[in-house]
Amino acid sequence: MKETPRIVVMAGSSRRDALSRKLAAACVAPLQAAGAEARLIELADYPAPLYNGDLEAEFGLPPCIVELQRTLYDSDGLLVVNPEYNGSITPLLKNTLDWCSRPNAADRTRSGGAVYAGRAAAVLGTSAGALGGMRVLFHVRDILGYLGMQVIPQQLAIAHADRAIGDDGSLCDAAQRTALDRLSAALVDTARRLRG
Repeated sequence: MKETPRIVVMAGSSRRDALSRKLAAACVAPLQAAGAEARLIELADYPAPLYNGDLEAEFGLPPCIVELQRTLYDSDGLLVVNPEYNGSITPLLKNTLDWCSRPNAADRTRSGGAVYAGRAAAVLGTSAGALGGMRVLFHVRDILGYLGMQVIPQQLAIAHADRAIGDDGSLCDAAQRTALDRLSAALVDTARRLRG
């Protein structure tokens, strides 16, 4: 059994001051405290055109997507922090997940469904509003589950996220910190069990 599960952390937005990016960064320490090796990635580092089968047929997968597929394949779990766009998932996150789900003829082992299947996943929502991105969580859970990931029951929606993270980069509210610690521990435990 692996002693140190590897968890990829990503935010669904690449906007410079995105609350989801700040919350994603705040998730690294709790995951590490729970016994994981946490890797925070920025989706802006993996720019890909809007998915189109004709583009894929003519040019294959973008090199940055091949790189991200390998990162996901080498991981044991995924934590996604989601802003809410009109009650649903961001186009950036959906496009990235779609591209990564495509098989790479040059590396079938580390591409397509193999980058998701049998791995643990957790979802968080964030919003400056009172619901904390709660509505998007169900959409992302469905997508990750359809891709073959085991999405843990624990989830967290951070309301009023514009003032939820302190100068030290962690959540200000003690109850929210406790909830994030518990979610992190559950994700790490599930990842360890699934990939052990």
